[in-house]
Amino acid sequence: MTLIVTGNQKASMTSAPTCIFSSFSTLGCMLHSYKAADASRCLASRRVVFVGDSVTRTLYFQFVHIVDPKLPTTPPQDDRKHTDFSLAADSNVTLDFIWDPFLNTSSTLALINPRDHYVGSSSPQLPALLVVGSGLWYLRYADTSGGLPAWEAMVNEHITAISAGPVKPADTTVFLPVEDVVASKLSPERYNTMRSPDIDAMNSDLYHRIRPSYTGSLWQFSETTEVAPVSFPLVFNQMLDDSQTEDGLHFSDSMIKTQANILLNLRCNNEWPKIPPMDKTCCRGYPWPSAMQFIVLIVIAVWTSISVRLWLQSLCKGGTNSKDHLALAVFGATVCIIYLADRTGLWLKEQKEFSSLAFACLVLSSICIGLLTLHRGDKDLGFLNRDQSDEWKGWMQIAILIYHYFGASKISGIYNPIRVLVAAYLFMTGYGHTTFYLKKADFSFLRIAQVMVRLNLLTLALVYSMNTDYLSYYFTPLVSMWFMVIYATMAIGSQLNHNTPFLVCKILSSMAMFAIFMLQNWPLESLFTVLKQLCNIDWSVREWTFRVTLDQYIVYWGMIREYHLTDHPLWPTLVKIACGCSVLILLCKFTYNSWHPYISFLPITAFIILRNATPILRSSSSRAFAFIGKCSLETFIIQFHFWLAGDTKGVLLVIPGTRWRALNFVLTSFVFIYVSHQVAWASGEITSLICDQREKTLPTSNRDVPGYGPSEQTASGCAEAVRLVGPGEDRSSSREDCPETETPAHSQHWLKNLTRARYQSTIIRAWDYSQVEVKVRIGLAAMFMWIANMLWTNY
Repeated sequence: MTLIVTGNQKASMTSAPTCIFSSFSTLGCMLHSYKAADASRCLASRRVVFVGDSVTRTLYFQFVHIVDPKLPTTPPQDDRKHTDFSLAADSNVTLDFIWDPFLNTSSTLALINPRDHYVGSSSPQLPALLVVGSGLWYLRYADTSGGLPAWEAMVNEHITAISAGPVKPADTTVFLPVEDVVASKLSPERYNTMRSPDIDAMNSDLYHRIRPSYTGSLWQFSETTEVAPVSFPLVFNQMLDDSQTEDGLHFSDSMIKTQANILLNLRCNNEWPKIPPMDKTCCRGYPWPSAMQFIVLIVIAVWTSISVRLWLQSLCKGGTNSKDHLALAVFGATVCIIYLADRTGLWLKEQKEFSSLAFACLVLSSICIGLLTLHRGDKDLGFLNRDQSDEWKGWMQIAILIYHYFGASKISGIYNPIRVLVAAYLFMTGYGHTTFYLKKADFSFLRIAQVMVRLNLLTLALVYSMNTDYLSYYFTPLVSMWFMVIYATMAIGSQLNHNTPFLVCKILSSMAMFAIFMLQNWPLESLFTVLKQLCNIDWSVREWTFRVTLDQYIVYWGMIREYHLTDHPLWPTLVKIACGCSVLILLCKFTYNSWHPYISFLPITAFIILRNATPILRSSSSRAFAFIGKCSLETFIIQFHFWLAGDTKGVLLVIPGTRWRALNFVLTSFVFIYVSHQVAWASGEITSLICDQREKTLPTSNRDVPGYGPSEQTASGCAEAVRLVGPGEDRSSSREDCPETETPAHSQHWLKNLTRARYQSTIIRAWDYSQVEVKVRIGLAAMFMWIANMLWTNY
């Protein structure tokens, strides 16, 4: 493992810059690809100086071209190669190059030891970045330069001057490693003098002069170690490719440009605002949590510790509430682990790398696992049954996870199907909630609380503990918003929901009003402005509009639910048509986002028809996919920080080293799935605690109570319950016939009514009390979040 040594820095979980690189392609950290605007913002009209030989000069011109693309990438092809250069970018950044392959001219000495020029003076301004490189000329012209001994004396003098001087030569000083050469491509003169063993010895000497006591341990940063305030990017030599050079000494522009980008990461990353997404982890320290964030983390940590203790005590005593304490402990511990993983330097992060072979292998492996765990039920489980929907969510989530891990969003052949899968999730949101309201007719506040708490519990915990934006976890806000839209649509005129024409017209009207609302920018802008002023919530109207409008119609398609479609005479014909349409639709390649809202229902409908074509297909499901489907919400959210990293911008490395990346993937995947499954269970238990689901009976239902139930009609299976009336069914026939008892009719009638009245009165009072209690809890939680928002700062 290679270290970019940065002087006067000690290892820290938060504040110390992370400068651990392991190879060219995967550096053990996440590089930012700097553009002209980024570089200009960092250098801020400052001066940048390069000093050295032709290798340093090549790096200088690539650096210049990043800062200002209008500037040249190579020196002029004339006799001025071995001269100084001074260029000015449009952003007023001055970029100087001093030709000094031996680092011994007066200009170089003045830069490295600025004591006489800067002490007690505010001008001239110190450089923002000083890059010096030398060594090969000492080998090439050993007779006149003094060779290795002279180079060692020069390096020692300069590093001593930098370390002992009262003023640093620049904000960041970089000593370039002596570049490795490709001996087989060198000219005879260079081949005879520039030998790899000498270059290795020079780099080793330079390395140990900068950090004399470093022994190779990543965690050994002794307080007494004296370290030169110099950076040494030894990774530059590891990224060299023999095929990228013609003369064995000067490498291709693309490779040198990457080196220049590393220099910008080294100089600038730690100066960017340390707010999410944390996607610049190379040579950058993690911020200490702000005051409110620190309080949230402390509360979660204390809450977790207390829950663990109570769980252990309850377990020893055989208590019945040990499961509640365990759920709180699991949830809190997971949030703490996620914070350590993605907001500290405990584990490394790397950039995503797309590999078509690895992508295909993972997809095929997942399919094989799904097929090997197929299970067939004993009977036809019906259209879009629970096992099937869990399986559907599971394999879609696996596909989305693989897509995110490889960063395949730029490949249209992968992006388009993934967009359809996200739309399919929202289709199930519309289908599932609409089906519930049609069957249960439960429009109570308790139902809203149960769904909203379950959907948002983990997301809100991460928003405050990770200092992120709620909308960045876009799926949770989307399904939460659509649940409220579905609730409002189904609640209005709910007594007529059994009337199919009325229901369809109501859904279409809701769709039209929502489309008009999203078509106008000012309503959403006004709403977000109010949230900013009243709750200190700063959301992006543009980003939210994009997320919503991309799938704004598919939810309504899901609300137009099925009515025994599989029994329809035209079902076999629909199956054949779906086979052809699904293939054609999924193979289309065009500017997909603009068409997606209008055509995504076609492949989704085709899949549903095909998946439910026969009783065998409807009764079969994959246990592996269903297992993932049951925790799909948690896997989607937790992946942001604990499988991926940098708020999904990179991948997490618990095992350092590029050669262990495959093993790292396997290990983190197993832990990630296990944690997600446990958090899914814990979230459900905590939701039950918050929403008090002990009494699950609807107020119009009869339960087994003394004097009513087992001794009367419920004993014969004829409970007095509100039953949904199907289309075209006579409402008078909705009550099932029940056997008569030996009790006289008139006596039975008044006794039953009296018992029912007393029972329903008790249930309604208990129900109302339960809802009031839930409202108080939700209100207190909202109040605490509002206080936290108003006091929140990012630093």
